Amino acid sequence: MTLTASSATSQTLSLLDEFVLTLLNEESGYFRQVPGWDLNCAVIGAVLGELSLLSRIDTDMDSLILLDRTETGDPALDPILEKIAAEPVQRNAQYWIERLAPRAESIIDLTLDRLVDLKILQHHDGDFWSLARGGCQKDTYARSGEGTAVDFVKTRLGRAIFANEIPDPRDIIIICLINTCDVLRFIFDLDEESERRVEFIGKMDLIGRSIAAAVSDNLAGSLFRPSAFAKPIPVAPLRHLLGSRHLRQGNIPALFAELAQEYGPVFQVRPPFANPMIFLAGPEMNHWVHRHGRMYLRAKDYLEDFEKVYGGSGLLPTLDGGDHFRYRKSMQPAYSRARLEAQLDEVYSNARNHMAAWSVGDVLPAKAMCRRLVNATMSPLTVSIDSQDLVDDLHKFKERALQTHVVRNMPKFMLRTPAMKRRAKLVGEVVERVQSVHTPAQRAGCPRDLADDLLSMHTSDRQFLPESNLPFVLSAPLIASMYVGDQLGLITYAMVSQPEFYEKIQGEADALFANGDPDRDEITGPGIDVTRRFIMECMRVYPIVPASYRNVMNTCTVDGYELPQGSRVVIAQTATHYMEEVFPDPFSFDIGRYLAPRREHVGSSFAPYGLGTHTCLGSRWTSLQMAIHLLMLVHHFTLEISPARYKLKISPFPSSSVNNKLKFVIAAQRHELPV
Repeated sequence: MTLTASSATSQTLSLLDEFVLTLLNEESGYFRQVPGWDLNCAVIGAVLGELSLLSRIDTDMDSLILLDRTETGDPALDPILEKIAAEPVQRNAQYWIERLAPRAESIIDLTLDRLVDLKILQHHDGDFWSLARGGCQKDTYARSGEGTAVDFVKTRLGRAIFANEIPDPRDIIIICLINTCDVLRFIFDLDEESERRVEFIGKMDLIGRSIAAAVSDNLAGSLFRPSAFAKPIPVAPLRHLLGSRHLRQGNIPALFAELAQEYGPVFQVRPPFANPMIFLAGPEMNHWVHRHGRMYLRAKDYLEDFEKVYGGSGLLPTLDGGDHFRYRKSMQPAYSRARLEAQLDEVYSNARNHMAAWSVGDVLPAKAMCRRLVNATMSPLTVSIDSQDLVDDLHKFKERALQTHVVRNMPKFMLRTPAMKRRAKLVGEVVERVQSVHTPAQRAGCPRDLADDLLSMHTSDRQFLPESNLPFVLSAPLIASMYVGDQLGLITYAMVSQPEFYEKIQGEADALFANGDPDRDEITGPGIDVTRRFIMECMRVYPIVPASYRNVMNTCTVDGYELPQGSRVVIAQTATHYMEEVFPDPFSFDIGRYLAPRREHVGSSFAPYGLGTHTCLGSRWTSLQMAIHLLMLVHHFTLEISPARYKLKISPFPSSSVNNKLKFVIAAQRHELPV
């Protein structure tokens, strides 16, 4: 198939490319629900099919024969060809599919990257994909016209099945493979006649028939693979946790790394009077969760009670699958960095208005100071209201709700105290304020904000976003200021406590604001390189959400360990931040990690924003917002730590933050705050 993309370059899609495209379910942003082993076998089958079309191998029902060991130039195909060429004994296709199936994940990654580079797929945050719509594709089987690559593949396959056209060998192999995976019925509406046609097509080509049969045999064999050979999950005794210095310091990522080193990447903890909890920690676990967790793990179960606190059901944090993808796609513009960059003047103004209340000599609680500073800019930008009079109580209510219903380190009645009932009513106050300023007349000429997007979604589809969910979604930005503020507090402490970095960041800030407020190119450019890398290192050393909770919805095997359906899993995604093999000398604060050639943060082992489908939707907005606040703080003020000899101790629950003993002193005002 030849593709004419908007770049006007011609590329040829391989059989493997087209096979992967047919498996993509755009509604969910990922593959159709083909079980992992089945998908791996089918992918290797597609590789063998492409190698046969390139005349590198031949295969029949009994054997696979090497014809030509010359490399194809395709990084997804050549390692497979090399393995086949190195085998001294002639094997059959079933042998190679079973042996090579573990390589399928890396082959899928290469294929997806290639399709994104060709602008056939669009990659979204959270490892979702959708079809790009802009290109014109042509091939020898389909009529010219506008559409996606998938449209043309489906057109070819549809003609073979429904119009009785003689299919090309490539199409025979694809039909055989997607039918073997039981996906064909989701792509086409098959009746008895068309099913007989599919069965007939499967017999038309010997290569396609032999590969499909080999895949089918491996799928059948997989039924006998699971738990009999699963390794027992090691148990980390409670005394190891309670005796750890990392736990005493509140350094949960370092604790997880220590436990993983001692007990392996999958281990369990058995707390008294509670069900066992399985922990996943390490680079391989992060990669598995990032790419495959959506098929086996579910967020809804452990958050169900939490969403009821806000009177909602089906909120973004609790959604999985297609609804989750739809929600993220709808909200992506609202959480994009571009929207923040378009309103930089308002960001600077709101931050300065808030800081104008500070005076030299003030001693401010670090946690409250940073949370309120972040909320002073985030609330007007996202929901167009001033919520400073409410935000402290909203944060306390959210923390208590997390502790009672998610972390579960408090009894549920603690959320029903008179103080908490009063704070719960403030969520409704937020909704009233937002709705009162989001009438058509008042929004005329105003830049679009998150509340505009949410209220539009509510109006257009009241079942998907019902009125009962508005209290949570409209107060979410105010709640988010708690997390961003806590991260800013840890970053500010790290800066003030390390004078060599304080001086460099201050120098960048002064240069940036020397001629007035920086524009979008300046605030995102190389002029803040040290600040940017400093923030990244702080997020490695002090991530505010060190782990995520999930429930296993489909039994699966990870690294030889079986995760039973219904079990509670803790994804310790930041354990890698303290693993020597990922971040050498992990307890050293080193901003050089993020420069070439080291670039230690590349990949899923750097995970301060989470992994997979529930990766923080506003991560790029957040990173820019924290940089702006840090630069403005050091440009306008000199900060000191109080007590002077304070040594950081992190409060780890319900999320990580500086503890209440830390305060920042406004030691001097360096530059005036323009009105």
